[in-house]
Amino acid sequence: MKMSRWIKKMTSTDPKSNPNNINDQKQVDLLSGNLQEDFTQIQKQFENAADFTYRELEINSSYPAIIIYLNGLVDMDRMEQHVIHPLLNKNGDLTEPTMEHFVALLSSAQVQQGETLQKVIDQILSGGTVILINGIKMALFISEQYWEQRSVDEPVSEAVVIGPREGFTENIRTNASMIRRRLKTTQLKFENMKIGTLSQSEVIITFIDNLAEQSIVEEVRRRLQQINIDAIEDSGYILEFIEDYPFSVFPQVLQTERPDRVVGSLLEGRIGILVENSPFALIVPVTFFQMMNSPEDYYGRFVMTSFIRFIRYLFLLVALLFPSIYIAVTTFHQELLPTNLLFSVAASREKVPFPAVVEALLMEITFEALREAGLRLPRPIGSTVSIVGALVIGQAAVEAGIVSAPLVIVVSTTGIASFMFPSYSLTGAIRLLRFIMIFLSANLGFYGILLGVFFILAHLVQLRSFGVPYLAPIAPINFNNLKDIFIRVPWYMMNQRPEQTGKRNVTRLGRRNQKY
Repeated sequence: MKMSRWIKKMTSTDPKSNPNNINDQKQVDLLSGNLQEDFTQIQKQFENAADFTYRELEINSSYPAIIIYLNGLVDMDRMEQHVIHPLLNKNGDLTEPTMEHFVALLSSAQVQQGETLQKVIDQILSGGTVILINGIKMALFISEQYWEQRSVDEPVSEAVVIGPREGFTENIRTNASMIRRRLKTTQLKFENMKIGTLSQSEVIITFIDNLAEQSIVEEVRRRLQQINIDAIEDSGYILEFIEDYPFSVFPQVLQTERPDRVVGSLLEGRIGILVENSPFALIVPVTFFQMMNSPEDYYGRFVMTSFIRFIRYLFLLVALLFPSIYIAVTTFHQELLPTNLLFSVAASREKVPFPAVVEALLMEITFEALREAGLRLPRPIGSTVSIVGALVIGQAAVEAGIVSAPLVIVVSTTGIASFMFPSYSLTGAIRLLRFIMIFLSANLGFYGILLGVFFILAHLVQLRSFGVPYLAPIAPINFNNLKDIFIRVPWYMMNQRPEQTGKRNVTRLGRRNQKY
């Protein structure tokens, strides 16, 4: 079954099979102006909702009205000051009042109007306050939302020594403001949309007009609009919907919780996606080399940055190939080792009852388990358990003759190398591919390693992220863009923005032209 059909089946929102589908039940009824009738329809929609709250009052002792909101989503102090108090303390005659007369009574900063029942329901669900007035076929929407939220804090997954210390939060408005504060230009655009038939989660597409390629912006908009799912709880929910190749282990969308990284990408003509209730923004299109770059690379001196990048790419090879090279050498190609080192390795493996591939798999799986345990345990004891566990288990395994000492060194070095990548998604891809390389080297030696590297490179070359080649600017080659790949040249030499090679092919994939 094709992937597009599978997604459509799994997220089907047929009214017959899913009676809770909000989009298919949207009302187009206009408000009648009869206060009791309109309120009854609204109350029926929120039946058995304990947080549904309303208050009846009379404006100027002549016009009955009802204030409706959801308890816990409204700032009660501001509503009392800006809404209830002005309405109850209005004195004087309102002859043939219009909606504008009632709007003038309110001191709230944001007041809107709506005439349909569905708009009223949407406003209530979004945390707004709705005012219905008898005889008026319009409703007033007041934005006095308030709920508990996490304060702006230092990013956890992308820590830096030198650079800004603030990261995104779960509040999408706060996240958008952090981007706006860094780019004081009218060319910075924000486009809103709703995704999720039940959650109606707000999603913001942000880009710099005249810098972002319009065809890519339209493609991002199109892919997001085609998503058909009940709820979006995090930005990671929409990754597989908008990626060009969902089955690839390599991420084609960059997740980041740093506003400065989003701004830097926008200045390169890329597009950011903010999702309500998620501290991680998405950046598209991306390349493999952008995944390997850290935000800190641009805050230090270019000489040190270039050296760190060289170390990073070197240990990329270590994280991917070191265990498989050890297995290939000890199993098939012992002649490659110097005599003294060969004797040392042979002596250390003399008491080990397993072949090298079994040793490597035991240690790698144990190391992955320790890594996950350290993440899931409470912070005060997580790092302690992982470090002590690695030391104790490694030493005990060597003394018991289950594994050899050189293999412990290999696995430890590989584990350290896997922590050097700025992108956690890329780290997961390398960890998975390392096991594949181990199996290839155990069966074919260096021929298996070369075969695996060949297929990985062939896969990377044909990958696209919204039409942009994944290995750009290496494949295809673009000499102008090489200033910020393996090294970083000084700022005064980077006087041209990187070109989005292949940007005209964003819709070339057949499956992306199909409905989910």
